[in-house]
Amino acid sequence: MKENKIHRRRFIFDTSAALALAAFKTNSFNLFSTPPTRRVALIGTGWYGKSDLFRLIQVAPVEVVALCDPDKQQLNKAAEMISERQKNKKKPVVYGDYRKLLSEQNPEIVLIGTPDHWHALTAIEAMKSGAHVYVQKPISVDVLEGEAMLAAARKYKRVVQVGTQRRSTPHLIDAKKNIVDAGLLGKISHVEMCCYYHMRNNGDPAVQPVPDFFDYEMWTGPAPLRPYDGLPHVRWWRTFMEYGNGILGDMCIHMFDSVRWMLNLGWPKRISSTGGIYNDKTGKSNIADTQTAVFEYEELNCIWQHRSWGTPADPEYPWSFKIFGEKGTLCGSTMKYDFIPVGKAEKIHRDVLFEKEKYPEDLKEPGIELNAAPATRLHMLNFLEAIDKGIKPVADIEQGHISTASCILANLSMQLGGRHLIYDPVKKEVVGDAEATKLLQRKYRSPWIHPLPENV
Repeated sequence: MKENKIHRRRFIFDTSAALALAAFKTNSFNLFSTPPTRRVALIGTGWYGKSDLFRLIQVAPVEVVALCDPDKQQLNKAAEMISERQKNKKKPVVYGDYRKLLSEQNPEIVLIGTPDHWHALTAIEAMKSGAHVYVQKPISVDVLEGEAMLAAARKYKRVVQVGTQRRSTPHLIDAKKNIVDAGLLGKISHVEMCCYYHMRNNGDPAVQPVPDFFDYEMWTGPAPLRPYDGLPHVRWWRTFMEYGNGILGDMCIHMFDSVRWMLNLGWPKRISSTGGIYNDKTGKSNIADTQTAVFEYEELNCIWQHRSWGTPADPEYPWSFKIFGEKGTLCGSTMKYDFIPVGKAEKIHRDVLFEKEKYPEDLKEPGIELNAAPATRLHMLNFLEAIDKGIKPVADIEQGHISTASCILANLSMQLGGRHLIYDPVKKEVVGDAEATKLLQRKYRSPWIHPLPENV
């Protein structure tokens, strides 16, 4: 027990030092220079949009010049909160249309915290305006949106960091370096990923008039216009495929992206998936409550399973990945990791890093994920360093696209009866499958126009 405590103290010291070093590296200035104050805008002022912005404010000198949201009440409340957190105490200018914000404010950095169906249009327009972009995952709701976002980032030479912050999670960075890269797993031939949270919001609220403070047309944008049945914020919109890609697109992308990063994996060779609504058929939700997906690589299958009902297969790791090697197993989650070796070698355990003492304001922030805050701060520092140095960030748009599109392709496989899909990112088609290829692009609601990689 004493040895474990020493290891943990050493780990916290090492990761804190790494955070400080990353902060120092963020700007290529000498010790006596003053870092520039960056003009920042936030599009989508809900829960995680504000959370990302507050983490950025904590690690860099920024001025939040503008906010955009179709909900005036949410927008104005966010402006008040941000004015309290900003060093200059200024209240950002508020907008209901992101295009007007971009044309009038010319921010250097744009954070996008909208629902998934708005990520592509807002990100591409922000890049065109000259801004670097931090966009939440999944980056898109269809594959060709993601291809267009990647093309725009390269064409306009913008840095785009995706909110897959497991790549910046201190204890998982430790696992990659000291377990995976160090060869403790040996040959890796199997991966399992899962989410067993009861997170499928379901219900049958009545259709009602749209409140005056909410621009439902703008909120819906390019997605199908559902009958209004209450504010869609927080988790209600996530229960509909019209706006996202279900639990696979919300939760699998984090774990699959983590595994790809740890194992240096690119596009899967083949993808397949089965599932549906097996357990709870009441209410309006149309996302799968049960689903299995297989992402195939050479002599390696990465298998995803989610159930929004029942009990988790492993209560210690209800949302997690498990990497199986000939010499041992690595279990990882947002909260910890465990290495279980074959034989009598020593087990290794690491816990999440909290920074409550360093950032006491975290404790007063509504809805904050305290376990994710240090990772997001490090993710923001990496984003800023990439901007200053003109390099790709750790969660570059291409990596976010591969992880997102793979999850989308799994959903398409389920929709098509579980058949195997092979995606060609050069030709941007599903090999030998015209029906699946047609599904790579969703139909947009008029007057919105779907972005394509050749047109950005």
